[in-house]
Order: sequence, then structure tokens, then C-alpha cells
Amino acid sequence: MSGPLEGVRVLDFSTTFSGPYCTKQLVDLGADVIKVEAPGGDITRGLGINREPGMASVYIAANIGKASIELDLKNPIDRAYLNQLIIKADVVVHNMRPQAADRVGIGVDEVMSINPKIIYLAITGYGTDGPYAGRPAYDDTIQGMSGLAWLQGLHTEPTYVATAIADKVTGLSGAIALVSALFAREKSGKGQAIEVPMYETMVGFNLMEQWGGRAFIPSSGPTAYARLRSPHRRPYRTLDGVISVVVYHEGHWRRFLEAVGRNDILESEEYGTTEARSKNTDGLYSFLADELVTRSSEYWLNLLNDLDIPVARVSSLDELFDDEHLKAVGFFQEIGPESDRYLTTRSAMLFAPENCAPMPTAAPDRLGQGRARADAWLA
Repeated sequence: MSGPLEGVRVLDFSTTFSGPYCTKQLVDLGADVIKVEAPGGDITRGLGINREPGMASVYIAANIGKASIELDLKNPIDRAYLNQLIIKADVVVHNMRPQAADRVGIGVDEVMSINPKIIYLAITGYGTDGPYAGRPAYDDTIQGMSGLAWLQGLHTEPTYVATAIADKVTGLSGAIALVSALFAREKSGKGQAIEVPMYETMVGFNLMEQWGGRAFIPSSGPTAYARLRSPHRRPYRTLDGVISVVVYHEGHWRRFLEAVGRNDILESEEYGTTEARSKNTDGLYSFLADELVTRSSEYWLNLLNDLDIPVARVSSLDELFDDEHLKAVGFFQEIGPESDRYLTTRSAMLFAPENCAPMPTAAPDRLGQGRARADAWLA
């Protein structure tokens, strides 16, 4: 099945997480992505669990649907071959520091001199300007500097989110920027260079609901959003388990409190308005926790669903593979020939009228296996 980016050719020089996650979105949208790997391949070929060398789970998840070619950019023959691919490409993506990209001959000036109509995306740690420019950056350091580790540890110690969130959010931002630039080129016929720094991306991401008094000039107070910072905002214990509940707006609270026989709470000055409830979030959530622990998870799941209050089980990652909704919508997909099967997910983006996204059906490439697909660009 074709997708909205059918015919768009992408050269992907990125490694680890941010760039590969970005270009995986483009694969899901139908783009033809060639992953250019240095001799020995992407480091993620050895990360996670593998059943053969060079084909570990992290690599597979980020790179299904991409053609792999192995090039030594210091080799004149490989360099000449790459330059031919650049001429045919619509997009180039890397997540190196700019000086490193320049050293291996894929800096912005050199690439755009070869193909002035290309869309060039550099995902960087801290950009090319400012005192942090050129520093090495990984997901952990960006979580630390952007305020996210501090937010996660408000009631304990600073800690990291247990996923590569800075890499993946920046990768998504890069994909949005690329699609926008491709649309602009349709109108102008001109190429464009894009830079998406992880640091600025995550600072903006983290602050969106947390501006508090710092949203005003002059400042009227510190950053804050009480509900998200409350120690009582957490999965809640029930009589026999743990569930996730969001009793959020006035309608939710009225229905919940009526069900538990405590209508009087919303009549008080302390909780009678949205502003009052926002100021006294901890008290409300503490009351909620005390109520939920009195009955079983099944009781609350049934009752709160009937009341149209957001509620859900707390699932482990392994439990997701048996989730009835994900099964019903065909989210997990088996791909590859019978002798070489893999499990992956389809894109969550659905396009009418087909109401489904393009889905790679081939097994992921071994290192260098996609050379024929790259040669087809030049035919």
C-alpha cells in the first residue's frame, strides 16, 4: 500500500534513537528510506535482544522498512556513489554534531551544493549557536538539563523517564519539520536546511503546561501546574490492585462524589470552583485515594466507565501484546517470510478512505542488504 509520502526519497545517516525514530515515521508514511551505515553498522544493531549478530531488537524496531547500505565515506568510490544518491534524494537526515557531519562530508553546505533542492535535517543536541553548541548530548543529559529529570523527582530525587523520551520527541519534531519543508518545496521549488536541537525541543515540551507565573511579564510567580506536580497524582491502589483514574473537571467530580455519597464536598469553599480545586489538588486527590482503596479494581473500572470518568488498568509492557483493543485494531503486525519472522507495530496514523497506514511487509535489512534498492534510485 502506498502512503502520502510515496515517491519521497530519504537518505538517513542517523544512529541510535532520535534520527532513526524520525525516519521511521517517514517510512510509516510511505517514504523510501535508505539507511547509510558506516562500516560495522549502526551501534543499535547490538542493543537489546538478538537471535543473530547485527539484528538486535532495538535496531529492528527503529529501522524496519528501511534499506541498509554500508559505505565508508573516506573511500573515494563509496563517496562518489553517495554523491549520486544525494542528487536523487529529496531528504537527508543525520543526528551528528555539525562538525562531525562536516568531517565526513555530509555537512549542510556540501550536501546542498550537490543538490540545492534537497531538504536537509540536522538533529543536534544544542544547535549551532549559543554557549552549548557542539557539546555531546544524549537522552539522559537532555532530560537532566531540560528540567524533566527534576520534574520526575519532585517528591524524591531527580530521575529519568524510563524511555528515550527526549530522543523520540525530538525525532517526531524533526519528522514534522521535514514534512512541512517538503510541502513548502512543492510551492517554491526550493530546498531548505532544518536544524532541530534536542535541548530547545524538550524545554518547550516540558514547559507547555508548567509555565505558571513565568508566563507573564513581569513574572507573577514560579513555574507550576499543581495537578501534575501533586504527590497524589499517581496510579491508585484499590482493594486488590492498581488502576489509573483521572477525575478532572467539575462534571467528573460531581458524578464521582454523588456515586460515593459525598456531594457536600463540592459545596465547600475549598472545592467549589475550578480555581479552588486547582489550589487544593492534594486534598481532593488524597480523598480519591482513600475512597479507591475500599473496593476492588473491577468494581471501580465498571463504575467509573459507566460514569464516563477516565479509568484504566495499569498495564505492563508485556500485557500490551494481549490487549483486546490492540488486537481488534490490528496494531501488532507479523512481517517477513516464514523463515525470518518479526513482530512490529503498524503506524497509529490512519488515512481515509483506506483507513489504514502503509505497512512494511519485508523483514528488516541485514547490514548492506539494501544496495539493490539504492541502485534503483540511480537506474
